[in-house]
Amino acid sequence: MNALAQRVRGQVVRTSELQLAFLKRLVAMETPSGEPARTREGLELMAGELEEIGFRPRIFAGKTSGGQLVATPRSRRKREPVQMLIGHIDTVWPLGTIEEIPLVVEDRLLKGPGVFDMKAGLCNTVFALRALAALELEPPVTPVVFVNSDEEIGSHESVSRLLRLAAISERAYVMEPALGIAGKLKTARKGVGKYVITAHGVAAHAGLNPDGGASAILELSHVIQSLFALNNRDQGVSINVGQIEGGLGANVIAPRSSCQVDVRVPTARHAEEVDRAIRSLESVTPGVRLEISGGLRRPPLEPTPDSMRLWECAKAIAGELDFDLEEGMAGGGSDGCYTGQLTPTLDGLGAVGDGAHANHEHVFINQLAERTSLLALLIMAPTLTKPRKERSCKPSCAHH
Repeated sequence: MNALAQRVRGQVVRTSELQLAFLKRLVAMETPSGEPARTREGLELMAGELEEIGFRPRIFAGKTSGGQLVATPRSRRKREPVQMLIGHIDTVWPLGTIEEIPLVVEDRLLKGPGVFDMKAGLCNTVFALRALAALELEPPVTPVVFVNSDEEIGSHESVSRLLRLAAISERAYVMEPALGIAGKLKTARKGVGKYVITAHGVAAHAGLNPDGGASAILELSHVIQSLFALNNRDQGVSINVGQIEGGLGANVIAPRSSCQVDVRVPTARHAEEVDRAIRSLESVTPGVRLEISGGLRRPPLEPTPDSMRLWECAKAIAGELDFDLEEGMAGGGSDGCYTGQLTPTLDGLGAVGDGAHANHEHVFINQLAERTSLLALLIMAPTLTKPRKERSCKPSCAHH
């Protein structure tokens, strides 16, 4: 372990009890996506912690969400390169979950709703920056903290500010949880799409006039089979029809029926191919027409030479901290999918644990210090990528 790694790790360990206490406080403060007042309180708590360590926080109000927090060092000089540290305060858990799934420490695990996804990552961010401030270490690339309150519901309000910051950033670190029990970093993520396909038919009495109608349900059955046929597990493409509805009654030929479709794709090329296939679906039932809406919600996070340099740096730092680090692809989307369109992005830098969006959600307490140290040293990394003027990435999620 080199001298810098020793100093940083030592400082992080010295504040480990404070870090655990702050994490418990974050989890106990329930912040569901659909409760803007509660997520605003969470952003204010984060703002207060960052202000204590020399940051100038600003909270931008949301229309339907709790808004977004952007914090920059008070000592920042203009026109210096910046790096983004990205997280979200909102969780999928409704108010009152903390009573049903209480916050507990058990067998070196901290359990509780939202602890893994992703309040531990927010906590690691604060304490990585706290360690650097305590050691009077100034990062060569200015850190800018971005925390939104609508990530779990698509980041629709926050994505425009996220993209503006990404466009001027040298790199982005995303504090989403690590991948799997092995704690892999996420160098790739699948793009996520959602479609709604509606069949419009003609109602008729099923007994008195069975030939007078056109069944939307019959047509939808053909559509669903065509959609499942688009699955290609070998290439990482998955399509799932997760919800269907329609019809008026057993004795009525259905005038309307619809389904909701989830799409996961590893590359932009696959996204285009699947989108084209879905939009080219045509009715095979006489008298029924199809209506197709939706599209790609989050683009894939695809590895680039610059983002893989970040990964190699992280792997080397982990070696200095005496632990092994692996990389992998995640099936779910994150805000890293957006930033990866504009700047080298490394995801999964949050806690190691399990149970995102599940009742057994937890993090490994004994790994918080090493992951916080890893983040702190990544923040201290020099510029590893090409100058911005040489990049040609552009956002590919057109509906934003």
